[in-house]
Amino acid sequence: MKKQFLFLISILLGLGIQAQVARVQVVHNSADALTSTVDVYLNGMLTLPDVNFRTSSPFTDLPAGVPLVLAVAPGDSMSALDAFFTETYTLEEGETYIMIAEGIVSPTGYDPAPPFDLYVYDMGREVANNPLEVDLLVHHGSTDAPTVDVYETEVGLGQVVDDISYSEYDGYLELPEDNYTFQIRTADGSQGIAAYIAALESLGVQGVAVTVIASGFFEPSMNSNGPAFGLYAISPAGGAMIPLPPAPLSVGDSEALQFSLYPNPATDVIRLDGLNLSNYQVQITDIQGKQLLENRYSGQNSEISVRGLTAGVYILNIYKDNQRVASKKFVKR
Repeated sequence: MKKQFLFLISILLGLGIQAQVARVQVVHNSADALTSTVDVYLNGMLTLPDVNFRTSSPFTDLPAGVPLVLAVAPGDSMSALDAFFTETYTLEEGETYIMIAEGIVSPTGYDPAPPFDLYVYDMGREVANNPLEVDLLVHHGSTDAPTVDVYETEVGLGQVVDDISYSEYDGYLELPEDNYTFQIRTADGSQGIAAYIAALESLGVQGVAVTVIASGFFEPSMNSNGPAFGLYAISPAGGAMIPLPPAPLSVGDSEALQFSLYPNPATDVIRLDGLNLSNYQVQITDIQGKQLLENRYSGQNSEISVRGLTAGVYILNIYKDNQRVASKKFVKR
């Protein structure tokens, strides 16, 4: 998205209506291989070049009250004439919009294959209504995932989203800056599908409005082995989406369920009480899901060195037979 501000400023100056503007954020969430990188044109001018999948623009002023022709073309396009999607929008002065591009362009290889489109939310926010909280806008952007409910299971909020389907938004959740676990369930709420950790306290997003989006394919094998399903956070400042680390849906191994982790916060080592690590594989990730440590232990070892980690919040994952059976958060001082 290089040089985008220069392009947008030139549009505003060229149209001569600087006083009437709306705020707009554009998000690329089309998981089709043919749209991995796209160019975005506004009124025929290349405005956002080389936009990669799972990235977004910052909120930006665009002209309001006049028709704007938005076109999306492949990343190697020469002009707006190369666009595979073109639509005209008229924005309202003073409003804030989130526009999420998703869907399928390829003629084959994807099932289902809803056509590429730009899904617009016209009540967007850049900041939280309460400066001491975080506002989360929920969007279902996975073409092959079913209609789902969302439950918060760590602090006990219960059901927070009811029956959200592909392309839909569910309004803003206004939450204290805390650490949450969101479990995605079938539409009747009876069966868990996936769960993710939203460590809002650690991300430092107090007073900010964030979009949380379901992205990728639930069944990659049915979709040209494309990117896998996950939950991602989108900052109002734009840039790459932030992956939310997965959490276990349930624990089938009673030994793993019962262990405790201490000290927490930790400085040099963490100890696991009630768990013989020789039976498990240990993985430590940061709150954005990046793997930092992975190891198998022998004997009766129950101690893990964290000396090499910088200060922050981390996720300890316990695996058995290549299946995650437990996870716990800890703080490294």
